[in-house]
Amino acid sequence: MKKELSLLEPSDILKFDQETSSIPGIIKLTLGEPDFNTPEHVKEAGKKSIENNRSHYAASSGTIELRRAFSHFMEVKYGLDYKPEDEILVTAGATEAIYTILGSILNPGDKVLIPTPIFPLYIPVTLLNGGEPVFLDTSKNGFVLSPDVLSEALDKHGDAVKAIIFNFPTNPTGVTYRREEIKALVDVLKEHDVFVISDEIYSELTYGEGHVSMAEYIPKQTILINGVSKSHAMTGWRIGFICGPADIMTKMGMVHQFTITSAATIAQDAAQEALENGMDDGAEMRVQYQKRRDFVYQKMVELGFNCPKPEGAFYLFPEIPEGLIQNSLDFCIDLAHKAKVAVIPGDSFGPGSEGHFRISYAASMETLKEAMNRIGEYVKKNKKSEESLR
Repeated sequence: MKKELSLLEPSDILKFDQETSSIPGIIKLTLGEPDFNTPEHVKEAGKKSIENNRSHYAASSGTIELRRAFSHFMEVKYGLDYKPEDEILVTAGATEAIYTILGSILNPGDKVLIPTPIFPLYIPVTLLNGGEPVFLDTSKNGFVLSPDVLSEALDKHGDAVKAIIFNFPTNPTGVTYRREEIKALVDVLKEHDVFVISDEIYSELTYGEGHVSMAEYIPKQTILINGVSKSHAMTGWRIGFICGPADIMTKMGMVHQFTITSAATIAQDAAQEALENGMDDGAEMRVQYQKRRDFVYQKMVELGFNCPKPEGAFYLFPEIPEGLIQNSLDFCIDLAHKAKVAVIPGDSFGPGSEGHFRISYAASMETLKEAMNRIGEYVKKNKKSEESLR
């Protein structure tokens, strides 16, 4: 067995979701998956692809039609210029994109800077490919990496740093980076020879200011991840994208080719329809997510939970208030059994996450209202008074 496998453990998120699923009457606000259906015109394109016997291998890098559609999408939405012929790679979702990138660039002992809290998948994939995660705790800075902390980490670890990973809007906090914050980070990054892996899968789900990509400022340094899973409610279709400079993409294409050959042709045809004729399909979903965000955020604040107001994605990351169980895993287990509401313990998301938990509000308003009522009753019955804590 590969020695790095000894460093891995099963996904905490999936494990906790499975364990709480057996509780009768449980409301699950656990997984990061849109509760909307794939748009009808996209489903029809998938059916047509089947009827037209599009069941054979596509080009390993993806159909040229899909790559052209995605290139156009990125130009219109974010002002980015990626050539479909050699700067875009179609992957089996963003998950395979993460593996392909890290599997391509890491040598044993290379260090990867990972601002936390963050989606935990990057950590085991770094370990599996011989890399060493270096965590940058952002919890004291509103869950945003500061240029000073970044500069200090790059200076401290020097040439051993191969890459830094950004994920924004961020899972699990819903926080994103504004233009001025990206500019400040870019001023640091462009002085160092490191890859900037920018996972922007939630780019279409931002509230307020529009999404700004890292690649707008340092395209030669950035390896961009995106896809249609969140923007078009197509998680099960498994279509993601990697974008980057042609010389880097050629090498990554080889790792991708030797790993999965190619993404499913039928799914690629559906994704092409989504991008060509449904460029703004995510807009109505975003409106609904924002209404849910406003409702859940307000309710949690009223119940005494402190958390940043999400600016994107569909997550809330509340801090457990005094008077309740402080260990995040124990709190979430107790909440699941007593209130019949399942959320994800904060310790799943790296340093700076303990004492918090993640709520996914990718659920109907009716479900969210009932969940908030249950959490409210739980707080009322279980929170100890300030006097008893003295």
